[in-house]
Amino acid sequence: MSELQVTVPVDAPAGAVWSALTDWDSQGEWMLGTEVRSVGPQRRGAGDRLEAFTGVGRIGFLDTMVVTDWVEGVEVTVEHTGKIVRGTGTFRVEPDGPDRSAVVWIENLSIPGGAVGEALWRLTRPISRWAVVHSLRRFAAQVESASRVPAAA
Repeated sequence: MSELQVTVPVDAPAGAVWSALTDWDSQGEWMLGTEVRSVGPQRRGAGDRLEAFTGVGRIGFLDTMVVTDWVEGVEVTVEHTGKIVRGTGTFRVEPDGPDRSAVVWIENLSIPGGAVGEALWRLTRPISRWAVVHSLRRFAAQVESASRVPAAA
């Protein structure tokens, strides 16, 4: 298994961060080169199914997932069930006072292709890390902007 873990601070309350983070169908707004959609009925919990297409145009890959663990407001883990991406992915929201929090994104992936796949992962891991950091920073900016909007009277 190969692990990738990134933590990004967010100037927004943990509840707002959790709600935005687990809005699967809007993840494409901040996740670099990826469109995510819910598949089937959503319970917002374990058993939910997702699909994420990462790529440009028709060139890319489909990542199918099932939510395996859900701790409301705190952590969600998915099992990657596709042909290319296998393993687990976890989003965790860590409060840092009433108006700040951090998002932790952890991927534990089984890299296909044996030694060649592992060598390619070592070469592309810095790019993957950059993409995750960039995506989470976009997410943070989106959530921070939404949390600063005053409520309508």
